[in-house]
Amino acid sequence: PASLVTLVIITDHQNQLDIANMCTYTRNWLFLCSPSKINKVLITTLTVLLILGILAIAAYFIKNLIESKYFFCTRSVKFIPLDKTCDGHIDCAGAEDEITCMTTFKVNTTFPVRLQSNDQVLQVYSPGSGWRIVCSDDWTQAHTQTACTQLGYTISVCQSGSVVSLSCSDCGNVGADDRIVGGTDTSIDRWPWQVSLQRSGQHTCGGSLVSPRWVVTAAHCFTGSNKELRQWAVVSGQTRIITLGGSSVDRVIVNADYNAKTNDYDIALIRLTRPITVRPVCLPPKDYSITAGTYMTVTGWGYQRENGAVADILQEANIPLIAQSECSSPTVYGSSITNRMLCAGFPEGKVDACQGDSGGPLVHISDSSWNLVGVVSWGVGCARKGKPGVYTNVEVMLNWIQTVIEVLHMD
Repeated sequence: PASLVTLVIITDHQNQLDIANMCTYTRNWLFLCSPSKINKVLITTLTVLLILGILAIAAYFIKNLIESKYFFCTRSVKFIPLDKTCDGHIDCAGAEDEITCMTTFKVNTTFPVRLQSNDQVLQVYSPGSGWRIVCSDDWTQAHTQTACTQLGYTISVCQSGSVVSLSCSDCGNVGADDRIVGGTDTSIDRWPWQVSLQRSGQHTCGGSLVSPRWVVTAAHCFTGSNKELRQWAVVSGQTRIITLGGSSVDRVIVNADYNAKTNDYDIALIRLTRPITVRPVCLPPKDYSITAGTYMTVTGWGYQRENGAVADILQEANIPLIAQSECSSPTVYGSSITNRMLCAGFPEGKVDACQGDSGGPLVHISDSSWNLVGVVSWGVGCARKGKPGVYTNVEVMLNWIQTVIEVLHMD
């Protein structure tokens, strides 16, 4: 029948040479060719793909190596050393080397709206009367929206004796249950606000998303030749360190009071070019109450031992808050501890943040929401006995954080 297909297996070597090129269905015949020619084509194809892959990887690493040392002036078509960028001197046509740079911001005003205490009580500020509690009398959803967009709402006397307590976002709501020296592997799903700040494709610091476009991190991450924005990318949503798919950065704002010698005011904000859909961590309210001995969680991809190497997998560790009086005692850090700092860790050491964790989050849970209480800042070594980790106190820096975000919100 015409529909019958006859199978011919080629065994004769000469006939194989004559017929092998057919290798296709005819009307009634299917020739099964010798695998040798197919194997040659397959091997050749795989070899070409392998070579192209190696070249692509090599090009990527060469690009990152060059960008870690030099800045390319697109208009001038030339390379300049990175230490010549953001130095106040124009070295590229159109001042390319001075335009996309880190900036500083000093706040001399009081941000007029805040949440106070663990009860999230709404307060507004006016120069004449100072901070006043917002009453719940005649409070509406419209007022909530206004407060949450930082316009405020003021009433002097609460007739009902009730006050407004509110939350303006769904921040910090994830499953709660140790980088990080003495820590354990964890998942980004548990700490979705944790991001990796990467300079020229290399993990450099950690950070915390506090809104879809804003990341809180440490000022010391941007010292030296780290001021040019195009070097930086923010990678989110990853448990393992990767260097692809990061978000670009359009602003880096360092606290103008930051002192590189003392590490005081060690805080910075990064604005992403575009918002990302990752759940942020909550900023703590004013007078957020946590006492010495309270356990908090620090996360990051930093060294797992002093002078070690960056971790591949995100690490977490639970560490207790240390009283300010103890941390500033002569046997620990003495006068190096300021009101903008807090300490956490164990007297015997063993568990601590380390290099590569800088800028990352120290969080505490309250009412099922995680609050950013600290930013990894400094310490003597890593997990040394009697030398706990020191963190920027986020609560003390709230006025600066909220003012910067508000001022640059429409920029």
